Formats: sequence, C-alpha cells, structure tokens
Amino acid sequence: MAGAWVAFTANLIYKCDEMSQRLLTDFELMILLAILRVGADAYGVPIGREIEAATNRPVTRASIYTALDRLQRMGLVASELGDPTPERGGRAKRFFRLTASGLKAVKETQRAFATMWKGLPQLKGNLP
Repeated sequence: MAGAWVAFTANLIYKCDEMSQRLLTDFELMILLAILRVGADAYGVPIGREIEAATNRPVTRASIYTALDRLQRMGLVASELGDPTPERGGRAKRFFRLTASGLKAVKETQRAFATMWKGLPQLKGNLP
C-alpha cells in the first residue's frame, strides 16, 4: 500500500508541474481589470473605486494593497512612485500597471471562466 501512495503522490506532483500558473482569484482579477480600466493613474484609491462601482460592495485600502503586493511579487504588476504632492502631506502615490505576465494571466482566467459559463441555460441573458 505504501508503494501505491508514493506512486500516486509522484504522479500528482508531476501533473501539478504540468499545469500552467494558477488562475487568478476573483479579487486579484478585479484588481487587474481595475488597473486596466483606470490606466496610467492606477493607484490604490481609484482601483478601489472602480471595484466598488462594479461590485456595489465596499473595498478596504488594506485589502487592495495586500493584493497589489502579492500581484507584484508574482510579477503580474509593476509599480513606480509618482511625485510627492502637498495634498498627501508630501507623500508620493505608487502607480501600478500590468506586466505582460499580468495581461496573460487575465486572458487565461477570462478563457477559463468563459469556458465554464458557456452553455449554462441558467445563466442565459444574465450579462448586460
């Protein structure tokens, strides 16, 4: 029995290694889509506003920046500091943009969701 478990475990690890990167979570996807919508002025506040407008749910800045930090570590977004502004007490805004890998991840997640939604009669006519 132990030999079967080792073979199963090795096969599972091999199968996982064959898979592409994991799909984005719903919140990660919303963050990346918000960055694309906002464009060059994408920093925490307008990203959050974009998500709140689309979902009609409040989003905390902490959750946005936690996700942005994770997405940056994953190489899906890049950031740069803007100029300090007096309105922010001399602090600079950190602006975010998608990397090529980030755009690829959005497209892969879109494809997977579209495939899952396709042909479900319960969802017909649900999209605007």
